[in-house]
Amino acid sequence: MAEVIHGQDEVITEVLVTVLSGGHALLIGLPGLAKTRLAQTLGVVLGLADKRVQFTPDLMPADILGSEVLEETTEGRRGFRFLPGPVFCQLLLADEINRASPRTQSALLQAMQERQVSVAGLAHDLPRPFHVLATQNPIEQEGTYPLPEAQLDRFLTQINVGYPDEAAERRMLATTTGPEPAQAAPVMTAADLIEAQALVRRLPVGESVIDAILTLVRAGRPEMSPLREVRDLVAWGPGPRASQSLALAVRARALLDGRLAPSLDDVVALAPPVLRHRMALTFGARADGVLLSQVIDRLVRLIA
Repeated sequence: MAEVIHGQDEVITEVLVTVLSGGHALLIGLPGLAKTRLAQTLGVVLGLADKRVQFTPDLMPADILGSEVLEETTEGRRGFRFLPGPVFCQLLLADEINRASPRTQSALLQAMQERQVSVAGLAHDLPRPFHVLATQNPIEQEGTYPLPEAQLDRFLTQINVGYPDEAAERRMLATTTGPEPAQAAPVMTAADLIEAQALVRRLPVGESVIDAILTLVRAGRPEMSPLREVRDLVAWGPGPRASQSLALAVRARALLDGRLAPSLDDVVALAPPVLRHRMALTFGARADGVLLSQVIDRLVRLIA
């Protein structure tokens, strides 16, 4: 993937960790930072059938999930037939998801959590595996609908995509503006990915890592945190799903690194993408210019 996406090694790692963990990722970044290209490349490399939906204010739930149509057969009989929408794929790129209305955003909730959708009272299973990579533009918020906390919590990670460094941008210029731009090649199949996801869940986790995860997550809740900064600055903290997500993600990161068990370094590295969308600062903290990343850094120091 790094042969196509330049200067985003950490982002690529976090995306692969998310998919190996069986979860969904929310990509936050400015336009032109290869978020869409990243999702397309991931589909090619992992051998997944991918589709892309550009979210707009007039997008309806049926445009994503599909709908039933009335049709007449050659024998003159009439009946309803379900036409599946773009959500029936293995990797769905939800581009600028916050531009759609809450009604349309909620249409993805069941798909992301249950891996199935309900249309006209009938449940339809989605392909396996099924992953959502959603993107958001952090600077252009006019006419957008912020994702509700219930849907944010369905994303295993929130991955912030930044600018590449100068050396990476130089390589990108050389490879993307030449006569033959670099192309990704498949290295896995969907069946291989399912086996890898099962392997991630079988990796053993030491008690020290479990203790670190619990200490980190529970310290982020203002009602029970031992840190005064959290009690004063955080409005609400991460729930149990954060602990589950972190326990899976550290296993996946260890597997990617060729290790048979996760370590405390994995917890430290993955704490920001797992926690940053599961916590919120108070109004006073935001008014004082406090950043959520500063609070998470303070939490990490409890276990580092």
